[in-house]
Amino acid sequence: MAGTRLLMIDDEEGFVAALGQRLTHRGITVLAAYSGEEGLRKLDENPDTDVVLLDVKMPGMDGVETLRRMRATHPLVEVIMLTGHATVETAIEGMRLGAFDYLKKPADIEILVQKVQWACKKRQEHQLKIAEAFGKELRGRLGR
Repeated sequence: MAGTRLLMIDDEEGFVAALGQRLTHRGITVLAAYSGEEGLRKLDENPDTDVVLLDVKMPGMDGVETLRRMRATHPLVEVIMLTGHATVETAIEGMRLGAFDYLKKPADIEILVQKVQWACKKRQEHQLKIAEAFGKELRGRLGR
């Protein structure tokens, strides 16, 4: 989906480079971060990010804690959790915290791209609803 801005947060640099290249060839702008802390900084620097692809198992701040902090500061960004160590508990926790979806590594590239497109569309729909509500409130205040 051309114009989609995706932030990959994963401690496996080779994985990020390979997947990032495949996503870039599909018209997705990819930013990379290699820890939860770096990912949060990159998201602060790039608030127009549509989707975050977030690894669950990382040293230091794991994906669940990163998602928890992300929700507090960037509630509209859609997050797809990605892990090679899927457990039902982490999937449930991620979804409870508002993750858009949860995929197991290695994810099929076409399925991943489709999930990114759907997540981007959901973010755009939320932004449109907020803009419409803001416009309605503003018109009400102006008496129109």
